[in-house]
Amino acid sequence: MTMTIRSSVVLASVAFAAISATGARAATETDTFDISLEITAACSVTAGSASDIDLGTVASTATDLSGSSTITVNCSNTVPYFVGLAPSNNATDGAGELDPASGPDTVPYQLRSASGSSGAIWGNTATTTAVGNGVSGTGNGADQTLTVYVTVDDANYAPAVYSDTVTVTVNY
Repeated sequence: MTMTIRSSVVLASVAFAAISATGARAATETDTFDISLEITAACSVTAGSASDIDLGTVASTATDLSGSSTITVNCSNTVPYFVGLAPSNNATDGAGELDPASGPDTVPYQLRSASGSSGAIWGNTATTTAVGNGVSGTGNGADQTLTVYVTVDDANYAPAVYSDTVTVTVNY
């Protein structure tokens, strides 16, 4: 019986040693790594033919003409932006001239950010850091609609079809 106990103790010791040796070899090591992402500011503007302003067909005796349309700006969330409008004559104060398809006259007009002849002038002195005589906003990652108004004091000009092209600039 002593031999059996002794054998059992030896076997138990060998088993414990084997388990301990295996356990001693098992280990866990950890380390870390980073994930990074840089998001840059972005803006887009949509005008196009859907934004055209048609003042209609009027008699040369018409006065105080006005019209409006919209442009769409989409800027990254929290990005401040400043929108300028430049008639084709590059007047920074938004005072443009409608040119005829043929003929000597030009019809002066004024771009505005509010309706009526006393509405705020909308020009093109906005920069990436200041609104100037433009319109400001803050991006939210979705389309934002801005209304553009135009006024013409009178239509006392030679009969013709008059037009001009306005450039929209988004500074951010």
